[in-house]
Amino acid sequence: MQAIRPSNIPTGFDPASLAASSDLRVLVVDDQAAMRRIVRQLLATNGIHEVVEAGDGSEALDHLLRADEAPVDLVICDLLMPVMDGLTFCNKMRRDIRLKSRHVPILLLTAVTDDLVLQVARQVGAIDVVNKPIAAPELGKRIEKLIGIKLH
Repeated sequence: MQAIRPSNIPTGFDPASLAASSDLRVLVVDDQAAMRRIVRQLLATNGIHEVVEAGDGSEALDHLLRADEAPVDLVICDLLMPVMDGLTFCNKMRRDIRLKSRHVPILLLTAVTDDLVLQVARQVGAIDVVNKPIAAPELGKRIEKLIGIKLH
């Protein structure tokens, strides 16, 4: 496994704790089941099969805070969702003392191209923002950069 040392990995995240891409556990947050299915397939193409899903930011926070759930290594989140959108989710996740210490990278997927919205997304805690649609190779490159390991 080849280590990558990107500068934007959250402080405290230890890529050495992951033996391979198959060990990655990813939380996919999107209000559209079809999009969650597509992201799951893109992840599988990159060798990532341990995927959990949430339909909005509130459901994702509940999942992350449940003590009986295994921790995730990455969150891939939609920006525009009902109940709790991606910006609010990022902000709450980064400010919650119980989650803050986990240093989980957040990648936002969005069709929004407004530069101001994308800047705000980074300010509230998204490590990367990717425009939809995205192909499996590009998603793999982004994950490698965020997590710091080479996928299959």
